[in-house]
Amino acid sequence: MSEKTQPTRADAVRRRRARDDARQVERAAREATRPMPPVTSRARRDAVKSKRRSTRGSGANARHRFQIALLPVAPGTCMRGISIPRPQLGWRLLSFVIAAALGTALYFAFNHPKWRVVEAQVSGNQILTPAEVNTTLNVAGQPIFLLIPTDLESRLRLAYPELVSVKVTVTMPNLVSVQIAERQPLIRWEQGNGYAWISEDGVAFRPRGEMLGLIPVVALSAPPAEGNVSPDPLTPAPFISTEMVQALQGLVGHIPPGTPILYDAAFGFGWNDPGGWRVYFGTSASNVELKMRVYESMVSSLTQRGIRPALINVTYPTAPYYRMRE
Repeated sequence: MSEKTQPTRADAVRRRRARDDARQVERAAREATRPMPPVTSRARRDAVKSKRRSTRGSGANARHRFQIALLPVAPGTCMRGISIPRPQLGWRLLSFVIAAALGTALYFAFNHPKWRVVEAQVSGNQILTPAEVNTTLNVAGQPIFLLIPTDLESRLRLAYPELVSVKVTVTMPNLVSVQIAERQPLIRWEQGNGYAWISEDGVAFRPRGEMLGLIPVVALSAPPAEGNVSPDPLTPAPFISTEMVQALQGLVGHIPPGTPILYDAAFGFGWNDPGGWRVYFGTSASNVELKMRVYESMVSSLTQRGIRPALINVTYPTAPYYRMRE
């Protein structure tokens, strides 16, 4: 009678390992023969189906997941599925190309002579010269796309009070056009050691040489500044009121030829009469003709009486007076 041998612990471990190895081999075989899962993308389903019929499994922008199962080369060794994502360089490459193109365009825009202004084209000027306008604008050599027309207009109007209006037009690639309208001088106002030109609206500005036909005024004192305020910061405040301008226009036809009109803040406008006295008419533009008739009557009366005054004042024609020399 044969004796049964009791299995040892080592035999049990070997049998268990053999069973595990067999299960691993069987599992790996099943993984290898299992069909691949369908590949899906984010595009529309009908587009994906049409693409699958033409080329199965091909996608332009889809990310594919490849699962590869290999049989173990040795018992106890299992190869897992490997996921291989496809690298995406499209957007990065496109961003780099766009940035490089923009940088190149900016470089040429700032440095190419085609986009730089040579000088401004000035029209409508009669007193100002194009050189003066270009010196103030300072646009020579500037890139055209950095110029703001409203800023250039304000710069000119603040620099030249004789400008009534300014229109600046900027045109690609490098053209700057300036259309200006100027105040015309009417009065030559001499005060102190200098003189200025004054337009019809009472605005004073720097003279440019001598001009014939202006009303000559020699000021013995400065005109009052009360009320000479402009609501527009780009419009200069008048130096004298429009009423004073109208008074000068009314008097200029009555004074002796070649005689300058005098101005005194206390008496207004007048002149030195050839008879040896000074006459004042005030600064009002009204009743100029009446004042002249009153003045001529006073001169005739004083001459008949042999009176030679030093001053005759007809500012108020209803109350004229004269003064004798001290």
